[in-house]
Parts: sequence; structure tokens; C-alpha cells
Amino acid sequence: MNKLPELSIFFPFWNEEDNVERVVRGAIPIAKKIAEKWEIIMVDDGSSDNTFAISKKLAKENVNLVAVTHSPNRGYGSALKDGFNNAKYNTIVFLDGDGQFNFEEITKFLDNINSADIIIGYRKRRKDDFKRHILMYLLKIWDFIFFGFYFKDIDCGFKMFKKTALLDLMPLQSEGAMITTEILAKAKIKKLKIKEVEVTHYARKFGIQSGGNLYVVIRAILESFILWWDLKNGRF
Repeated sequence: MNKLPELSIFFPFWNEEDNVERVVRGAIPIAKKIAEKWEIIMVDDGSSDNTFAISKKLAKENVNLVAVTHSPNRGYGSALKDGFNNAKYNTIVFLDGDGQFNFEEITKFLDNINSADIIIGYRKRRKDDFKRHILMYLLKIWDFIFFGFYFKDIDCGFKMFKKTALLDLMPLQSEGAMITTEILAKAKIKKLKIKEVEVTHYARKFGIQSGGNLYVVIRAILESFILWWDLKNGRF
């Protein structure tokens, strides 16, 4: 496999003090193997634990690591926007920082990056509780009805972008869980080429999931209506 000339990698973290070091250190040798120039951006979404302190420590040890934070906690979409805005290279990939993906599977994305603008993972067997599975199916239906697209796994936290494609989608507005819907809805309007690749999903070993709590769901519904209205009225 030929190395990429350059690659920006970022992980969104929220209260992941038990995962951040393991996830980042595990990604470093893979980044060295697949890219000539690379960076890993650790995005802290206003954590209340030691996530950012650990990120800063790691960044001091390696010039290729960057620690970014904002306060207070604003949501998944805000963390992704920080990652996108701080990425300096022409190919960008992000993985959720909860340790539920294997970064070595990035090779599946690299095999497709020359023929797609955006590559999105879909989890072969999602290792989440029943509630998260139900929410996933509801999101598929919701996005098909309101935005007219269907993908196998809309909210999978393993995605790759050409920076040129991201610039076509800016500015991104969603601060919460609807960020992926916003990206895909705008990509559909822009007629960007999207490919899907299968990835392995692992059970969470440390930390607590937050994506299925009531506040996150209600906020996602409100953001979805705002997005639909904006796109309907050509505000993009």
C-alpha cells in the first residue's frame, strides 16, 4: 500500500480519561505506517474529568499530537467541528474516542479515497444496547423522510473526508448528534460521491455512553427541524 502524502486524524472525547491515552497511543504507529505527514488531534468536548489534562500531556511528548478543548461541554457536533477546523491536511479521518473501533481498519477507507469524496463506515455488528439499536433505525427512517437519503449506518463514528469536500459543506451548524445528518444532507445537495465500508465494532470497555440519553435525543430532533427548514429555504 502506498502511503498518503498527508493525513489529519482526530478523536472527539468527552469524559474519556480511561480511553484517551490507549486510543491515541494505539493510533500513532498506524499513522506512521500509512502517511508521510500526519497529525492526531485530540478534541476535548468540555470534559469534567482528566481527559484534557491527559491530552495535553500526550501533546507535549509528540509534535504530531495536538490537544484542543472548549468549555463547557457543547455536544458531539461541536467536537467534530473543532476537529474539522483544526485539521491542516487534505485527507481527514475521525474516529469516536471511546475505543469501540479498530484504527487499523483505516486501510478499507484508503482503498476508496481516490474514488470518493466521503467514506463512511457501517458497523457489521453494533455492540450497543437495545435502545441504541432502536434509535439507529429511527434515525434512518427520519433522515429518509426529511432529507431523502438512506445509508446503512448514518451515525457510525468512523468517517473519512477529502478536505475539498468538507469545504463544500461549510459552515456546519449542528452542535449535537445531528451533525452527521447535516453532513450527509448537504453532501446530497452538492452531489458529492459517498462510499460505505464495513467496520468492526467493539463493546465499550471504559466510560459511559451518552448518545441515547433523553436530552441528546430531544436536542437532535430540534436540530433536525432547524436543518430541514434551513435547507428547504436555501440557507446553504
